[in-house]
Amino acid sequence: MSTLRWLGLRLRRPLDNGPALVFAVLLLAGVNYLLHRAAWVRALPDLVVAFAVTGLFAGLAWWSGHALEELGLDRKSWPLGLKWSAIIVAGVALVYLGGAVLPATRSLFTDDRYASLTAGQVAVRVFVDVPFATVLAEEVAFRGVLFGLALRRWQPLWATAFSALMFGCWHILSSLHLNTEKPALTSLLGPSEFGAALADLGTVVFTGLGGALFCELRRRSGSLLVPMSFHWATNALGYVFGFLVRVGLVRHL
Repeated sequence: MSTLRWLGLRLRRPLDNGPALVFAVLLLAGVNYLLHRAAWVRALPDLVVAFAVTGLFAGLAWWSGHALEELGLDRKSWPLGLKWSAIIVAGVALVYLGGAVLPATRSLFTDDRYASLTAGQVAVRVFVDVPFATVLAEEVAFRGVLFGLALRRWQPLWATAFSALMFGCWHILSSLHLNTEKPALTSLLGPSEFGAALADLGTVVFTGLGGALFCELRRRSGSLLVPMSFHWATNALGYVFGFLVRVGLVRHL
């Protein structure tokens, strides 16, 4: 254990696991609130915010003594991680293609928030915004640092549940009006506050389950690249197939 002087303060490293977990949760809560409630943060470019969040959690990983292996970023894990990633991206693409051509699920690809995006704007979302402004920060935070800290304290099942719960809660503020923004949900739940609450609860449960799957992929593969690829595919390919449905390049059966 070492003690460093930083801005005139004594900084003990590595930080104990319990305080590090508490600090990580408080950091997530603070960042999430600022992202959705602070106008000055929302005015910043998404990439700037994402890199700042990534830097904060990288700093916490250093402070708490994380090795690259604990974060799923050890170079030895890259070959297997890339193989898993290729299979997962292809699988998600096939599922989305099936959903886009089937009448029963086709409406899920319609979202009023993105109805006016051009092909160029979709490309920016897919290759810049999603991987660097969303996936990088969230995966480093939740499946890298938070999951790594949780694994130090609990068995994999409980560490996964903890990280997944935090990931579900992370999406509460961003999903408050989802029932009026996605026509499929509006017709199902209605535009009322109760419908909004149901949509938000469903998003928390869905993203929480997704977070659990991401953690398990991270644990089994030993690579953070795998949940990053899955996360990218579910988000980015949604934009792609939503656009293809809107312009009529994917037609229903």
